[in-house]
Amino acid sequence: MDRLDQNVPIKLPLYELAQNTRELYLPTDVQTLDKPPSPLVFLRDWVNRNVPFKVHDACKHWPAFSKWNPDYFRSMFSDKELSVAVTPNGYADAVLGNNFVMPEERKMAFSHFLDIIDKKVEANGVFYIQKQNSNLTEEFPELLGDVDADIGWATEAFGKRPDAVNFWMGEEQAISSLHKDPYENLYYVISGSKTFTLIPPTDRPFIPYKNYQPAEYHEDSATGKWEVVTKHGLDQVPWIPVDPLNPDVERFPQYADANVVTVTVNAGEMLYLPSLWFHHVMQSHGCIAVNYWYDMDYDMKYCYYELLNSLTQTLEEL
Repeated sequence: MDRLDQNVPIKLPLYELAQNTRELYLPTDVQTLDKPPSPLVFLRDWVNRNVPFKVHDACKHWPAFSKWNPDYFRSMFSDKELSVAVTPNGYADAVLGNNFVMPEERKMAFSHFLDIIDKKVEANGVFYIQKQNSNLTEEFPELLGDVDADIGWATEAFGKRPDAVNFWMGEEQAISSLHKDPYENLYYVISGSKTFTLIPPTDRPFIPYKNYQPAEYHEDSATGKWEVVTKHGLDQVPWIPVDPLNPDVERFPQYADANVVTVTVNAGEMLYLPSLWFHHVMQSHGCIAVNYWYDMDYDMKYCYYELLNSLTQTLEEL
């Protein structure tokens, strides 16, 4: 933390907070459990401490683990239409220049999407099923019998059922840029792998935010060229401009102090990603995953984070 400016008094307690959490309770890596914890242990040791963990044998007993592949989906859905996120570079919901650019949402037959994944047809762009509206329950109810409707030990610990259950499948180039969510996230990988870059909420002083103009990718059907179309009339979006894979520490020197942890979640495994943790996600080609979002409790922990966020914003404006 040698970038600490002693002439800005607010910096010292913010940096001390991050340092104290690392020394007192944050692990240096993500612990792997052989099996899921009991509801009591989950709540006491992980949720209350806001610490991630991985379960090795998490979903190998699900029918989905042995059944879900392109051939199975073709037999189940044939020409079922779905919404697919398409970008020219794999980055959906990410910063590009002065814009926060969202993907083009394209309707297509599931079979055509699978042809793209299987490289049976050429496609201009990167394709990813990433609709986060509980699309497994809303768009693919035929698949619900292949997974757990909810995660019993988590539902008991949280005292509520998941707010959303999402289905994910896409190309290797599809990347989720660094962000955070107000959800307790149980992320199961059915096939392939996902690599998460994680940063704890207490490192907010090291994570730069800027406001960006909303925009959307659009492919010109006649020329095949991609353009960024500004979405006028919408509020600016606060987003993180740092790429953890290649951070520009000259432009954002505070990021060099971030406590970055990387974990790969393989087929059959699950990652518990606590609410408000910053995360960046990569995947193997054709990776299939399901995640369960439980709405976080807006308790004292959330209030502390909002205070930290406000103080950091004040610091950024100095």
